[in-house]
Amino acid sequence: MTKKTLLLSLFSLIFFFEENNLSAQETLTYKTQVLIQPPYLKAGDTVAIVAPSGILKNKTGEVQQAENLLKSWGLNVVVGKHVFSQDNHFAGTDDERYEDFQKAMDDPSISAIWCARGGYGTVRILDKLNFSMFRENPKWLIGYSDITALHNQFHNEGFETIHALMCTSLTDNLDNISESISTFKDAIFGEPLSYTLKGTDYNRVGTIKAPLVGGNLTMLHTMLGSKTSIDTSGKILFIEEIGEYKYHIDRMLQSLKRAGYFDNCAGVLVGDMSKMRKNTTLWGTSIEQLILDALADYNFPIAFNMPAGHEKDNRAMIFGRTIDMTVEKDKTVVVFEK
Repeated sequence: MTKKTLLLSLFSLIFFFEENNLSAQETLTYKTQVLIQPPYLKAGDTVAIVAPSGILKNKTGEVQQAENLLKSWGLNVVVGKHVFSQDNHFAGTDDERYEDFQKAMDDPSISAIWCARGGYGTVRILDKLNFSMFRENPKWLIGYSDITALHNQFHNEGFETIHALMCTSLTDNLDNISESISTFKDAIFGEPLSYTLKGTDYNRVGTIKAPLVGGNLTMLHTMLGSKTSIDTSGKILFIEEIGEYKYHIDRMLQSLKRAGYFDNCAGVLVGDMSKMRKNTTLWGTSIEQLILDALADYNFPIAFNMPAGHEKDNRAMIFGRTIDMTVEKDKTVVVFEK
């Protein structure tokens, strides 16, 4: 190696480290399309409870409890005509579930649409939805799990939504899920949302400012190749899952990766990975390491331990809203912009 080549190599190495040290200290800000924010709720507003997915068998108590909760906050409640309908796996036929949901979207007196439960079935009504009247009177969509399909659709139509608990989440003493309820109330009434997450050595550090999108990993994977699949460019992707084998998680991440899902992603926020199933052939690493390995080709921050998903502690998040996310080994701070 010549002296000139050696000097150039040393210069490049110094520049590389200086650049990386600088980027680790800076807040990387990503600008994307500004979404429409539906009006926050106030006393006297009306919430529609609908069931676009799975059957609500023996769940009248939970829906009544949800009504009582909303009324205690000064809100009015209407329950969809077909919420307790039954059609095999679903809360009524596709047409019945679509009818309730579309009616709630179109009704100008409705300020929020609260999904009674997830399960499976939302994808079967997605292509029926018409947003023409909704655009004149936007309202909040609230739910998680299978409702991810709707979150994605609403995002692509240009609207913010709320990832939060559903009516069937209210099965325990409400004191046991006080944080879930408190942040749900804060989200719909427009109070500030911010979270300090438990740290872990698995965190990939960094500070970023970008819109938050995502939801249930299976549903995100299911949307691939359709008009409901979201563009994660310049956005922080939230993921959560329940009841999957680790190799299923890896397979979905690999599929998203090969589809370019993470190529221009700003960061990843990992929620609950609940009730993971054990295969006869063990995976061999933690779920955190699995995710880090699957995303090893990217240098964006990755934060774990967001209390959101299929656990009792299911904190509300506003999808489409810009967040400040500071990821360190000892903690992660997530602040939603007003």
